[in-house]
Amino acid sequence: MSSQPSPSQPLVSLPSTSLPSGKYHDLDSILKAIADVYSSLTPQLKKAADYVLDNAIDIALLPIRKSSDAAGVTPSTMTRLAKTLGFERYNAFKDVFKQAVQTKAPINYGNRAERLQESCDVRSSSKVFQEFAESTFHNLEHLFNAETLIKLQNAAQRILHAKHVYVLGFRDAFACAHHFAYIGRIALPNMSLIRGNEGCLLTELTKIQSGDVVVAFGSEPYSMEMVNALAIAKEQGAQLISITDDLRSPLAAGADDVFILETETPHFFPTILTSIALVEALVSECVTLGGREMLLNINRFEKDMRRLGGYYQES
Repeated sequence: MSSQPSPSQPLVSLPSTSLPSGKYHDLDSILKAIADVYSSLTPQLKKAADYVLDNAIDIALLPIRKSSDAAGVTPSTMTRLAKTLGFERYNAFKDVFKQAVQTKAPINYGNRAERLQESCDVRSSSKVFQEFAESTFHNLEHLFNAETLIKLQNAAQRILHAKHVYVLGFRDAFACAHHFAYIGRIALPNMSLIRGNEGCLLTELTKIQSGDVVVAFGSEPYSMEMVNALAIAKEQGAQLISITDDLRSPLAAGADDVFILETETPHFFPTILTSIALVEALVSECVTLGGREMLLNINRFEKDMRRLGGYYQES
């Protein structure tokens, strides 16, 4: 059982030797506290801190042993980091992260657009542009790491061994699904994009069967078409690769491979940039592992497109 503070006590009791005075009741203040003391930490505590700063959701959801393994430190190091921040036990530290995950507010496009306009009233357009650049680099940096590479290799093997690969994405996520299916089908002719046009979604979904793989794209707010489609696909025995934005996403539930992507941006709509980057990395991994037959498929596609006049060429 974790040690819970009484209502009259601050959630974190901060040692004056390491942290500035103040109360740290929420995730943002805890992360800032880590950043404030980072330079004074030991190398092992810095490794633990790096992981916490980059993987808040994992701290909330994973047992300490799995978190410490992912961070490359021992469970006792994770506990020492929590104690450095004034927590008596690791579970009390983890509870702050769990509370933040559980209280995540739904996206409201109108409110986000209003904040974007307000920001332009008090900041120059170049400042907003810089925030776009910073969020883009942050999102991509979170994507391209060793853990993602392992997941890419596993997902690529799953795709290469599938009888058929179906790709799903609705609303804004349709752009990601279309891009993946278009470039993927050049190398893998057994790949299909499910469009769901003119009331034909269920007709397309009935083709999915055991031995097939479904690759699904979606972020908050999650479309009901996606939730229902994945329930049907899993019922029919398909394996699922999900590209989404949160471990609590309905796309993540029951998936065989899950990619959790950062989608934050100053824009009023979550960015799809990281999904597009992942798409291209996943297709590249498939081609890398696909052997000579895949090369023949790509060469055949390009030859046919040029023969049929699909590409502009100067006379």
